[in-house]
Amino acid sequence: MKKYKTIFSVILFISILFAPALELSAQESPAGIKGLYKKDIRDKSPIPYTHLREADVMWSKKIFREIDLRKKINQPLYYPTTPIGDRVSLINIILAEIKSGTVNAYDAMEGDDMTVKITQADIDNKMGAKSDSAASYRTASGELRDTIVIEPPRPEEIKTIWLQEEWFFDKKHSKMDVRILGIMPIRNYFNRESNESQKTQVCWIYYPDFRDTFASHEIYNPDNDAHRISFDDFFMQRRFSSIIVAESNVYDNRQVNQYKTGKEALIEAERIKEYIFNVEHDLWEY
Repeated sequence: MKKYKTIFSVILFISILFAPALELSAQESPAGIKGLYKKDIRDKSPIPYTHLREADVMWSKKIFREIDLRKKINQPLYYPTTPIGDRVSLINIILAEIKSGTVNAYDAMEGDDMTVKITQADIDNKMGAKSDSAASYRTASGELRDTIVIEPPRPEEIKTIWLQEEWFFDKKHSKMDVRILGIMPIRNYFNRESNESQKTQVCWIYYPDFRDTFASHEIYNPDNDAHRISFDDFFMQRRFSSIIVAESNVYDNRQVNQYKTGKEALIEAERIKEYIFNVEHDLWEY
């Protein structure tokens, strides 16, 4: 009798253990959903900034960073080069938003203050779009015409981006904080005419204008498909790797590579990074 009770108990335990899995497998997916459940972050809003008064900012410093999209940790910003479902790359999101006309882009050649607007035609030109005439051909009526070849923009050639950010000490919350002000895509390409590699600064975009769009687009999370994050989460959580290339200074905000080269430039970037750390440390040192 005890033997049958033991067997019954084991069967009951197994049925309780696997009941959720059996229930899940028996459920039908909603129409159009080819997965376990519906995944959607398109209605997500960015986390609002904390209120900041001018009187609360005791110290601030503008910093420029370069993000190499070819680095493994930064590759979620570069891929996919062609859209996969609702997943698109950072540069394609930026270009689509600018083309919609809801936000402005600013000329990178006019400085970093983002005041001079740039046209869509200028952006397309800097992205490699152009039209060229090829060999002539003769129509059926005997008329001679030129073949016009139109080359579209090349977003896949955006291999690096610059971030313009401002570090500041907020005395109200007693902490060092940072806010991204702008993003500048940089096109890296091979110029067949000059036979050399070149870089082109496409434009500056004002980051707060794009936060709603970034928050509603998913970025690939290499660690967990179930933990869905947005492009805004990626930047706000500082999930990228970067190198400091400039800081605000008296010399027209000159870049580090204008007065340091090679290993010395990397050491200078680390010096600026350590300087920001020491400012916060010294405010707490008695």
